[in-house]
Amino acid sequence: MKRLVLLLSIPFLITSVGAALRSYQTNFPATEDPISENNNWINGASTGLDWGNVQTTPGLAFGTNVSGGPPFNDSTAALSGTWATNQSACATVFLNPNLNRNAAFYEIEIRLRVTIGPHNITGYEFNYSMGNDAASGHLYAGVVRWNGPLNNFTGLGGPSGIPPALQTGDVFCASAIGSTLKEWVTRAGTVIETATVTDATYSTGSPGMGFYNQNGSSSDNNSFGFKSYQASEINSSGPAPPTNLRVTGVQ
Repeated sequence: MKRLVLLLSIPFLITSVGAALRSYQTNFPATEDPISENNNWINGASTGLDWGNVQTTPGLAFGTNVSGGPPFNDSTAALSGTWATNQSACATVFLNPNLNRNAAFYEIEIRLRVTIGPHNITGYEFNYSMGNDAASGHLYAGVVRWNGPLNNFTGLGGPSGIPPALQTGDVFCASAIGSTLKEWVTRAGTVIETATVTDATYSTGSPGMGFYNQNGSSSDNNSFGFKSYQASEINSSGPAPPTNLRVTGVQ
């Protein structure tokens, strides 16, 4: 257990042992706009052109755009390199208590099987709003397929009921195993499944993350985000990795 704690304290780690599954972990140690971490990330504005980049300050990743809905130009970043079809990612949630979380639509996103190119992003978005008022539509979660061009996406489904409002320290996760796409939240050791859908459109691409701020202000962007992030290829016959996964991988 002590060895695990030491590994998790490394800002970002990418290694390989034999045929080990590829994986990646970061605590966002630097100030970067856009996020790069030694060229391990591809961004939605720098490469995709029509979306936003993801920015970091030590210990936090967050978005850079304010969207009008449309355009749905979410701040987006995906890991570089070639990843296996079956993959999962988890991120630790940050929420500034001073943010009026129902004043606009604020959203955190795990991305899987993402490919970013000029004027084109494909893959799956697993989203969770930062709101806490379901009646106003500000509390929601769900899975979306990105089809390529800006504003071209398809909603695939969400929870059967009202998901719990997120808190700082919650761990938001998603997995893609074959055509089964799942998202869930772990809070104080309790796993809360929020959505499971099926879609077989994409089988390639990388894990990533995204953030959405519709009709808020640019000063709101660093009031919600991720404190850490980890992604891994996963065995198709096994469960998604635990949220305290020891993360290693290959470049």
